[in-house]
Amino acid sequence: MWVLRSNRPSPAGAGPCRGFTLIEVIAAVSIISIVLLAVYRLHAQTISMNSAVRFYTIAPLLAQMRLAAIDTDPEGRESGSGDFGEHFPGYAWEITIEDTESENLGEIAATLKKIDLVVSFARDGSTYRVRTYRLMPEKG
Repeated sequence: MWVLRSNRPSPAGAGPCRGFTLIEVIAAVSIISIVLLAVYRLHAQTISMNSAVRFYTIAPLLAQMRLAAIDTDPEGRESGSGDFGEHFPGYAWEITIEDTESENLGEIAATLKKIDLVVSFARDGSTYRVRTYRLMPEKG
């Protein structure tokens, strides 16, 4: 058992009292509190980085999925917005499809579309933006 040292004389024949002084206890508690504070900050930073990494892993895949839907669905080739359903709650998309003009491309420019896609996550306000150009023949 550990006891604080005292200036009291020890009982007869017991020898000197052993234990820690108040200064030693205060120093130990201070060191432990500094270490625990550093561990807490590291843990908070890890949690923050984990959510950012999760978003920047999922958002490009969702953007790719939305662009693939444009390629496969001729009726979905218009600007709009929506969400990714119950499998990805909190994630939303917004797409803008515009015509491009270029004298150098000639007739091909009529089918070339500029596509701006934004994937956002509502919980922390993160956004992922993609701009691409696709040859999209007219609906027929």
